[in-house]
Amino acid sequence: MDAAAELTALEADGWKALSTDATAATGFYGRVPDDAVVMLLPGGMRLTDRDAILKSMGGAPWTSFALEDPHVVGLGADGGLVVYGVVAEREGATYSALVSSAYVRRDGAWRLVFHQQTPR
Repeated sequence: MDAAAELTALEADGWKALSTDATAATGFYGRVPDDAVVMLLPGGMRLTDRDAILKSMGGAPWTSFALEDPHVVGLGADGGLVVYGVVAEREGATYSALVSSAYVRRDGAWRLVFHQQTPR
C-alpha cells in the first residue's frame, strides 16, 4: 500500500473508531497522535495536549459517516496531508465539514501532528 492509501485508510479508521464507542475512539487516538499535536475543532476548540484530546473522545458515537473526495498531498518522504469532506450523523443531527490532517512517519508508523475540521 502506498502512503496516500495508508493515510486515507488511517483517516477512515479514525472515523470508524469515533463511530463505535468511547473505548474504540480513545484507543485509536491514544496511539495515533504524535507527542506534539494540534487539533482545531468546531466551536473554537484548540487541543494541544494528548490527555485533553483523549477526554474529548467521550461523546456519543457517530451513527454513520462518509468521506468525500479524499486527496493526499505529499510532504516529503515521511509526511502527508489528507484533505477531504465528511458528512456524519449522530443523534438525528447531520454534521458536514472540510477536514485536513497532517501526518509524519516516525519509527515506521504514521503519527498525527495536525487535524482541523471546518464546518460547512
